[in-house]
Amino acid sequence: MKTESPISQRSTLLGPIPDAEAPKDCALCPRLAEFREEVRAEFPDWWNAPVPAFGDPDASLAIIGLAPGKHGAHRTGRPFTGDYAGDLLYATLAKFGLSQGTYDSRADDGMELRNAVILNAVKCLPPQNKPTPAEIKSCQPFLTDALDALPQVRVFIALGSIAHQSLVRMMGGKQAAYKFGHMAEHVLPDGRILIDSYHCSRYNTNTKRLTPEMFEAVFARAGSILAA
Repeated sequence: MKTESPISQRSTLLGPIPDAEAPKDCALCPRLAEFREEVRAEFPDWWNAPVPAFGDPDASLAIIGLAPGKHGAHRTGRPFTGDYAGDLLYATLAKFGLSQGTYDSRADDGMELRNAVILNAVKCLPPQNKPTPAEIKSCQPFLTDALDALPQVRVFIALGSIAHQSLVRMMGGKQAAYKFGHMAEHVLPDGRILIDSYHCSRYNTNTKRLTPEMFEAVFARAGSILAA
């Protein structure tokens, strides 16, 4: 497999919506900034920065994840790239015609998304993949700016409860009225549609909490809404 260079990693820093991205050395969350420096010292050739959005700036579908994984997006610089969660996500996107090219677990594999964009509720790597409520809140303005820069989005897919909660909060909804559940469907305050999915993590798939068929059903439903 081709080894991705630091130069090719940095070439994607701004992503499709550059005005909505966090700076390379964002210091809003001291714990995350400190952890980033620890990982950067151990793996200096990794991305080691807030991970930008990936996909089509004119997308109708936005997929909201939790945060970069250490050996995935934090290493490669592209959401869900380089770990198991990305294998399932990008295979599903390809099946539904939402990508072109071949996913090869690296940011310079040439794959592109079509009518879909991927964002994260938290842009930096959290220890143990668990951001604190304060860190989620601190990162929310970047999600707000991202969605302001994506005016064509009509449907959201939230991967996991934190992504769901972050989007609902940003949209001004009350959490009690928007309960997370796999395949739960919500009309957001601005009229757009949110569909929930369990996160496509290795743990969820290994335990059969989420099967490929269950995951595909979420995207099938999103496609039917967009086609209506």
